[in-house]
Amino acid sequence: MNTQNQARALMMRHHQVIKNRQQSMLNRVSDEVGTEPGDVSTIQGKPTDSVSSYDRSGSSMS
Repeated sequence: MNTQNQARALMMRHHQVIKNRQQSMLNRVSDEVGTEPGDVSTIQGKPTDSVSSYDRSGSSMS
């Protein structure tokens, strides 16, 4: 796999991880609010510019 394909795969994986994290956050908020499971929509599209706020910080792993 060349460098360009590796970079593309890494970015796609990173995007998927962020979408999964956003979806988990949406589901947790939905549970706290008390909505029905079918009422929660899924995350669609590209992450916003504030995507860094969804990344794990180094301190969370300690």
